[in-house]
Amino acid sequence: MIIFYLTNQAQLVDLFLLSVKVHHSEFALLPAKYGQLTYYIFAPAMTIQLLKSKIHRVRVTESNIDYVGSITIDQELMDAANLIENEKVQIVNVNNGERLNTYVIRGAPGSGVISLNGPAARKGLVGDIVIVISYCTIDFEEARSFKPTIIFPDGHNRLTSRD
Repeated sequence: MIIFYLTNQAQLVDLFLLSVKVHHSEFALLPAKYGQLTYYIFAPAMTIQLLKSKIHRVRVTESNIDYVGSITIDQELMDAANLIENEKVQIVNVNNGERLNTYVIRGAPGSGVISLNGPAARKGLVGDIVIVISYCTIDFEEARSFKPTIIFPDGHNRLTSRD
């Protein structure tokens, strides 16, 4: 935490501009009074982790133990779920209860591919049903109105609906 005492309005403007630049680094500018003096505290803002995206119940179509690692996901499902390549995701296997963290690799659009690669291939079999989840870190107040993207593919990993 950093405390500033300002002697004029121009310093407040400069400090405000600094706080805007640093705001995305999870800090906030908070005013505080002590008698007639106003201090400004540059302190960490409260953030929480929320569900960002979810692909609910897709079927594993491939398992490739010799790949470097990750999960390959059909590009159309990625786009619909608001996922990007290399994004960290959690995979929950409905069939065996396994959970793992990995990253996303873009699969061919319209292919329906869901491939567990590398060590992840040990956590599920072709035909298993998995849930793909990503999270975001967001300011607590912004989190109140944030809406995650949730999609519900059919048994062939084609998009049928979204929440």
